[in-house]
Amino acid sequence: MSAVRAYNFSSGPAIMPLEVLESAAAELTDWQGSGMSVMEVSHRGKAFVACAAETEARLRSVMGIPDDYAVLFLQGGATGQFSAIPLNLTAPGDTIDVLHTGQWSAKAISEARKYGVDVRVVTDEKASNYTTTPAAGSYELNPAATYVHYTPNETIGGVAFHYVPETGDVPLVADMSSMILSEPVDVSKYGLIYAGTQKNMGPSGMCVVIVRRDLMGHARPETPTIVEYSGMAANDSMLNTPPTFGIYLLGKILAWVESKGGVEGIAEINRAKAAALYEYIDASDFYSNPVAPDSRSIMNVTFVLANPELDKAFVAQAEAAGLTNLAGHRSVGGMRASIYNAMPREGVDALIAFMADFAAKNS
Repeated sequence: MSAVRAYNFSSGPAIMPLEVLESAAAELTDWQGSGMSVMEVSHRGKAFVACAAETEARLRSVMGIPDDYAVLFLQGGATGQFSAIPLNLTAPGDTIDVLHTGQWSAKAISEARKYGVDVRVVTDEKASNYTTTPAAGSYELNPAATYVHYTPNETIGGVAFHYVPETGDVPLVADMSSMILSEPVDVSKYGLIYAGTQKNMGPSGMCVVIVRRDLMGHARPETPTIVEYSGMAANDSMLNTPPTFGIYLLGKILAWVESKGGVEGIAEINRAKAAALYEYIDASDFYSNPVAPDSRSIMNVTFVLANPELDKAFVAQAEAAGLTNLAGHRSVGGMRASIYNAMPREGVDALIAFMADFAAKNS
């Protein structure tokens, strides 16, 4: 067993706060004096019902979620919501608008089309190889659309919106999987927010859905019960056995976020980490970042080496130095450093030091 904890730059499942892991480990075999782990107790028991209620309350507090929004803890990850959202919010023949900025928005487009929905791709950043986001106001939305969907942060390409699209009375739907809790979000601007938990919110396997209550209760008759929002909301996400360990760990992570000054404090830390890494890359002749400066993610920093033949050596030597999971997505290549909330500044500084040393030895 390694005596030194790695700096894990994986895009997900991702690094988690050490304090949270240690706290969970300390009560793994005996949670609240039950003589059982939280994974073994009944989800119907008073102790876990209280745990789930506390997690929801913490999330509402940390994100400032208004009372007219339901919070759901669902299984199937964010990918499950690519189907659940059109099933819950549309009828066959409805139109939705989508802002296409990368592979995750592409998946949402593809899945929605399976349900007889007219998907209007109102902007597509293909011309830039998905290294840009559209300028605000540069696209025309359909005022009769059922909803507008976008991905504020594209994990694979390291591309992010730095504004919230204005959609008027049309509900805005956002896949926030790789940026939720990383900076303040005005929930009231959205009809629905969804996020897989494996990046900033805990282990994989769960998706958090934050949905305005007036959008629920209109699901198609064929919608599977397991993804029908109003039924899940009425049963506190416990229509079936919920992802108990994920709910428990999310509660601990939210307490950790509070200890860092909430999302405002976390955002300040995240911006400083990203700025340091981008500053080093931009000053280098050995590395470069392909993303337009006004569209760069503070969560997923992509970069390429001047000589791609050195990619494998870079990844191998970085891993030997305790800097893991830096290879870029197989579809784009290069490198990607995912620096989510739990990545300490020391990890980013260690990466920069390694990059400088590697460049000096291979230039």
